[in-house]
Amino acid sequence: MAARRVSLPSADEIFRPTIEEKRTKQVRAVPDAPQEPRKPSGRVRHDEKMTVYVTSAELLELEHARLALRSQHGLAVDRGRLVREAVGIVLADLEANGAESALVRRLTEE
Repeated sequence: MAARRVSLPSADEIFRPTIEEKRTKQVRAVPDAPQEPRKPSGRVRHDEKMTVYVTSAELLELEHARLALRSQHGLAVDRGRLVREAVGIVLADLEANGAESALVRRLTEE
């Protein structure tokens, strides 16, 4: 019996954009000038995906926050939206406060 060869996808196929249109806008790591605080994307179709691993305790806290938003504030959001909003808040704080931001303080405490 002959061994069967398995064909695996290439890196280009794995890391391709989820939409087929070409991107013409270049993204700079550091903006040229201060910009207005960015808002999280909210309820739109997202073209990029990122996987984040969390502990079971962190996932439980995230789910608890989602349920609290729903029961106490009438906001029905999924975990992805909650995480995008939280990331937006942290990045805006970093941009506005730099070394004094909560993110820098927490990361230097480790």
